[in-house]
Amino acid sequence: MDVSSPEARREKRIGYACAFAVLFLWVAFLLTARLSAKQDLTPWDAAALRHAGAFMAALPLVAVLGWPRLRAARLLVVVGTAAFGFPLAAYVAFGFAPVAHAGVLMPGMLPFWTGVLGFWLLGEAWTRRRLASLGIVATGILLLAIGTFGDHPGAWRGDLLFLCGSLCWSLYTIAIRRWRISAVEGTMAVALWAGPIYLPIWWLALPSNLHAASWGVIGFQLLFQGVFAVLVAGFLFTRAVTALGAPRTTTITSLVPGMAALAAWPLLGEPLGVAALAGVALVTAGMVIGVLQPNRAR
Repeated sequence: MDVSSPEARREKRIGYACAFAVLFLWVAFLLTARLSAKQDLTPWDAAALRHAGAFMAALPLVAVLGWPRLRAARLLVVVGTAAFGFPLAAYVAFGFAPVAHAGVLMPGMLPFWTGVLGFWLLGEAWTRRRLASLGIVATGILLLAIGTFGDHPGAWRGDLLFLCGSLCWSLYTIAIRRWRISAVEGTMAVALWAGPIYLPIWWLALPSNLHAASWGVIGFQLLFQGVFAVLVAGFLFTRAVTALGAPRTTTITSLVPGMAALAAWPLLGEPLGVAALAGVALVTAGMVIGVLQPNRAR
């Protein structure tokens, strides 16, 4: 497609709109996932509600959109990374670490993971501007760790899990880009396959405290985690990647750290020190520099 054509410009506008919409949904995901850790739900309960809600919402859409047709190997990668690896790492990690850590180490690290994987698997070049952006991000992450480590003993365990979750999402990002999986196909695959696989395992073998949670908590997590975090956010993110490419999409979504950390301060009572605030600011600045770079190759 000619990048100067009306169709290409329209596609880029759609991509930017989807990517920036994902920002707010991901911030909400981080806040509600952390909230679930402070409620009666176990991480496995939160994942069960996520997958159950997504399955119930996606099943009626099969009549219109059809069942996603992915090869077995591709389906395994998509479901394993986006449906299981990313959310399970986040839910467990929130038992150890605050939202500020999640914001920086999950969406904040996406450009790094995606850059490495994109170079390795897709041959996408690294520019000097991208290297400078990642250098600023690394400095911000170090400052955040210095500023919050003392206030959250044992947070390193959650931080490692956040990094694993970020890597899983980067693998999903590269996979949909390389295999040209559409937004509808990728999102429906995650929503329709995760529930039938995970829910029986959760019911039979995983720790649960769902009986102690209120119906309001269950209903909210079922709706938000299942419908908005899986179907809506998944579709928007995948659509943005197909329109803008993985590097630019992940740099846009990495504006999440500053938004999430600042929102968690008044909403969840997780204050930030001076060093942590500087770290969040640096990560956000690095992501802005990254997203403003010329996108010569999608």
